[in-house]
Amino acid sequence: MVSKLALRSPTHGAAPNRRLGSVRGVSVPQSPPGHRARLSAPGTSRLSSAAREELRRRLLGLIEGHRVVIFSKSYCPHSARVKELFSSLGVDCNILELDQVDDGASVQEVLSEITNQRTVPSIFVSKVHVGGCDRTFQAHQSGLLQKLLEEDPAYDYDLIVIGGGSGGLSCAQEAAVLGRRVMVLDDVVPSPQGTSWGLGGTCVNVGCIPKKLMHQAALLGQALTDSRKFGWEYNQQVKHNWETMTEAIQNHIGSLTRGYRRALREKAVALVNSCGEFVEHHKIKATNGKGQETYYTAAKFVIATGERPRYLGIQGDKEYCITSDDLFSLPYCPGATLVVGASPAALECAGFLAGLGLEVTVMVRSQLLRGFDQEMAEKVGSSMQQLGVRFLRKFVPVEVSPQHLVARALSGVFLSESVFSWTGVRVQQCSVGRNIFLLSKRNRTGKIPVNDVEQSSVPYVYAVGDVAEGKPELTPVAVQAGKLLARRLFGGRLEKVYHTLFWPLEWTVARRDSNTCYAKIICSKFDNDRVIGFHILGPKAGEITQGFAAAMKCGLTKQLLDDTIGIHPTCAEVFTTLEITKSSGLDITQKGC
Repeated sequence: MVSKLALRSPTHGAAPNRRLGSVRGVSVPQSPPGHRARLSAPGTSRLSSAAREELRRRLLGLIEGHRVVIFSKSYCPHSARVKELFSSLGVDCNILELDQVDDGASVQEVLSEITNQRTVPSIFVSKVHVGGCDRTFQAHQSGLLQKLLEEDPAYDYDLIVIGGGSGGLSCAQEAAVLGRRVMVLDDVVPSPQGTSWGLGGTCVNVGCIPKKLMHQAALLGQALTDSRKFGWEYNQQVKHNWETMTEAIQNHIGSLTRGYRRALREKAVALVNSCGEFVEHHKIKATNGKGQETYYTAAKFVIATGERPRYLGIQGDKEYCITSDDLFSLPYCPGATLVVGASPAALECAGFLAGLGLEVTVMVRSQLLRGFDQEMAEKVGSSMQQLGVRFLRKFVPVEVSPQHLVARALSGVFLSESVFSWTGVRVQQCSVGRNIFLLSKRNRTGKIPVNDVEQSSVPYVYAVGDVAEGKPELTPVAVQAGKLLARRLFGGRLEKVYHTLFWPLEWTVARRDSNTCYAKIICSKFDNDRVIGFHILGPKAGEITQGFAAAMKCGLTKQLLDDTIGIHPTCAEVFTTLEITKSSGLDITQKGC
């Protein structure tokens, strides 16, 4: 069954005797047979901002209210092919013929703003923009079209994301861009010291961002010391003000969290400040800070709760110790500090605290930076010792009180220290999924085992970021994983990855490693192998990336790269000769010139 759609004018806000958006003097372009109908030029309809917004609202209403919507032109052969496809599938579709409505040019212009597609047909299935004729047939051949047609509208949301950190926000926003109904549940359980924070997760609030800013504060202090050797003379005593630093950092973090909230609103993503708990299949209970409970259902769920520092489990740890959750907003300078553990975050915190002029001791049970190259780890330790950081090797804490810390050596000797006015605990991260009753399995650390596509043991539950077992605990990884997961679930986009190792000419005479530098591009199969990801590890990476970034904005494809003659000898020319796909599993190591 085919239904003809019409955009009706509202009873107010439009000029008398005219349909909303119709403009005198604008003609609908006639396309020759075999060519896609295309809007003449942007802005030709001269819609007022109010009329444009009203037209946009009505278009989205049509898309939301119908299972299949085809924006077409009656003379377009590509539109006819799509109509025949849905007819052969026995699918009811609703069609708006843009050449048969007074304001067709205005409709197509606003539609192009929504979809970034300037041609017809433009097809929406279950509120997802499939694309034009070619992409619709590709979706049909890949099975994606049938998947979209089978979506169950009975749920409150297409996707509920639990956790408003880097991975969760990335996934939620990408799913919303793809036309899905999305909710984000985000709530931070205060630390034992009462510290809490807003949207954005660990990285923004108690991780990468404040950590780097405090590191920058330490570097500025070091630069002051070095400046005397470069001729700078100053007599006034320079000292650091902890309160000024933390206030400035927290103000910056606040601006970031407000930006995240605004981005979710703009993409119509519902944000609920509550903890989530699965109660049955496809159903979750959301409990806010006041204990109020609300229930929501969704077709799919993504767990992106990240991790929190783990306490030591000894007497006095939660009463007298703080963690990185508390450090970055601590209202007073901590003074002499003990950092327990030697993870990357622990050493980073120890490093900038020492750089700010504090007395810092790191207690290490065994290795520095476990899991990393130990030669490099020991060099990091030696460098920190030169900066004044003290290391207590092969000790574990046993008890903490306001007066002293008791530690035990692995050899059995006990140590009692009373020099610390503050004790910082930073052993390792643990998953925060304790308040989430998962229908899927979890391992003993609370991490969720997932397969190669982030899917848990329950088919409709996924996990991204630090909470996923076996995944790198890095913000960029979580961001990319969240975005790609949303595309796999809702966009039907398929990517092809080309990569290689390479040996810069500058490294050859010095005999530096021939298999350190790495180049990779990611191409969209559904978009003429357009390059959508660009990666390089090697000399002049920034300059190389900047040049290719402009090309990507102009629609760079793999074929264009292959057709480009490389400038020799340069590192950048490697991108004109990429042949091996990652999925092929072929060897990419360099064995000669």
